[in-house]
Amino acid sequence: MFKNVFRSGCLVRTAHVILTWLTTLILFLHNTDLRKNEERGELVLPVLFGTLVLLSIMLYFAVSLMDPGFVLSDADAKLSPVDGGELEKMLPQNTEVPRQRRCGYCLLLQPMRAKHCQVCKQCVRRFDHHCPWIGNCVGERNHRWFLLYLCIQLLVLVWGLQNAWSGITFALTWRQWFIQNGFLLGAFGITVVFSVVVLLLLGSHLYLASVNTTTWEFMSRHRISYLKHCDSEENPFDRGIMCNLWDFFCICRTVAWETVYSRASPA
Repeated sequence: MFKNVFRSGCLVRTAHVILTWLTTLILFLHNTDLRKNEERGELVLPVLFGTLVLLSIMLYFAVSLMDPGFVLSDADAKLSPVDGGELEKMLPQNTEVPRQRRCGYCLLLQPMRAKHCQVCKQCVRRFDHHCPWIGNCVGERNHRWFLLYLCIQLLVLVWGLQNAWSGITFALTWRQWFIQNGFLLGAFGITVVFSVVVLLLLGSHLYLASVNTTTWEFMSRHRISYLKHCDSEENPFDRGIMCNLWDFFCICRTVAWETVYSRASPA
């Protein structure tokens, strides 16, 4: 399930953890709402905030080190009633299934919606994108966990913004004000930047999940063999918002997308 921690993404992960805990430490050491709650003996909110920070880091490593759905052999690309899960059982089998192709890099059969990642050097099922932030691909097996991580991370960042703002104090001169609030201002600025990035990522991925498409398919549909003949508004994998979200978050098995695709293809 997990890959070697000590690979190229190790430095990015280390920097992420250090920055997270350093910012958290600044919020607890300055005269923020968290610090005031501690001094009054009201530990519920400080403990809850620390727990959310720890949870966000654990989810970060889970998504970062998890197998995103690597295609390891030709057997991984073959349709199976067991691997196909609920979706395959619900859909008709009497239409023509698009022919699978061999990857030009690793020479393995590519399941539909899979793509070869040049960074990871492997094909990934339901490839979304390679994320340099986590140092891993986002694919069929870790995409839902990636969204859960973004949700927790955004909650931590917004709460951190509120606490950083609450700790900023006033002074008689600008120089004294910067000296008093320098670390908090740095933490506030970092938190603002990450909040904007995470908010945009979360919004875009929730939209993609609701229409059952991926970042790669959304950006490159004119070059993808099974989508380029479709109209700009047509998506053969779309089953409606509620069904799409249910499948995305609750279907934890590998899906035979060739079968799903056949439902929308002419007989």
